[in-house]
Amino acid sequence: MWLIILQGVLLSLILIIILIYTLGYGYLFSGIAKTYLKGKSSANIDDGKLFPKNIIATQQPKPWEKSEKYNKIQLPKILVEDLIKSNTASFLVIKNEKLVHEQYWNGYDQSSKTNSFSMAKAVTVMLLGKALEEGKIDSLDKKYTDFFETFKNKEYGNLLSLKNLAQMEAGLDWEENYKNPFLPNAKAYYGKSLIKATFPRKFKEKPGARFEYQSGSTQLLGFAVRKALDQSLASYLSEKFWIPLGMEHNAEWSVDDSGMEKTYCCIHSTSRDFAKLGQLFLNDGKVGNKQILNLEFIELMRTPTQKSEEIYGMGLWVNNDNPIQHYYFLGLQGQYIIMVPEYHMVIIRTGSFNNLPKNDRGRPDQVRFIVNETVPVFKHL
Repeated sequence: MWLIILQGVLLSLILIIILIYTLGYGYLFSGIAKTYLKGKSSANIDDGKLFPKNIIATQQPKPWEKSEKYNKIQLPKILVEDLIKSNTASFLVIKNEKLVHEQYWNGYDQSSKTNSFSMAKAVTVMLLGKALEEGKIDSLDKKYTDFFETFKNKEYGNLLSLKNLAQMEAGLDWEENYKNPFLPNAKAYYGKSLIKATFPRKFKEKPGARFEYQSGSTQLLGFAVRKALDQSLASYLSEKFWIPLGMEHNAEWSVDDSGMEKTYCCIHSTSRDFAKLGQLFLNDGKVGNKQILNLEFIELMRTPTQKSEEIYGMGLWVNNDNPIQHYYFLGLQGQYIIMVPEYHMVIIRTGSFNNLPKNDRGRPDQVRFIVNETVPVFKHL
């Protein structure tokens, strides 16, 4: 009797597994293995070692110069309490191209590589800008169908441009939900094929009609840029930015089974090297006297669009309505590269904050709080 019941249970499980794979949800097993079976409840800043990757190589590291005031100025108590409460891994402040504050928690240190999450979206847009500058892509308005003809078969697909993707005005049928395992973000993150996670998505409205933040848009953009370059995005990032910026460490970019980078996500790097990306924007695309990213394109990235209600440019979030104006790279769970032009300051925060409030018109409240508490402390240096 018990044997018959056991056989029935096993048969049911087999049928359920077959059904899950048949419906295209096989990635759920990968997600379970990479989260719950490792004691995690979601994606994590330490996920880099769980996925295949492409290396973003550096060659001649140039460590940050430390200010005479390095770690000698105490942070406001209210700021420290917030950083600890939000499970912060690192907090760095760079002023006038010198490191003035550097602090780590929970076992992380200056050599720890953590997940950029969606900060990689801005990096992908940077690669687009460099490809435009070098003539590998001839126009920001170039249609997506020029790269992938299959999009001609989709309603509105022939209207989609690279600019639509960069400005989050693609009109995709894509719900940006990180908690529902049956929605496309989970399939892109844990699945084996980014093509299968993104290309079948339809359009719910005309591209350019309105702003809607969607990881699928940046992943589609990444496919187009990689096709134009005819090389891995990690190698191009290494050649055009990582090496010229003198990054201290190689970084890793998570890829799918085909070797395609997750361009909406997942560059694993140190906080010090993330900070150099911010410094590049404060320096208007220059490293020393060398222009490594076109200033005109940088201005497009950090100029908020009307359709976003003045909060998003191309890959970058913008807060010009705060008394201390700033713009920033933003990643899930509170990954920030914040640029404060008026005071020539870069602020880095990494960590795992699953309950990140976004009440500031879609922007995290914590970014504005960090800026308003940090800048007054260091602005006179």
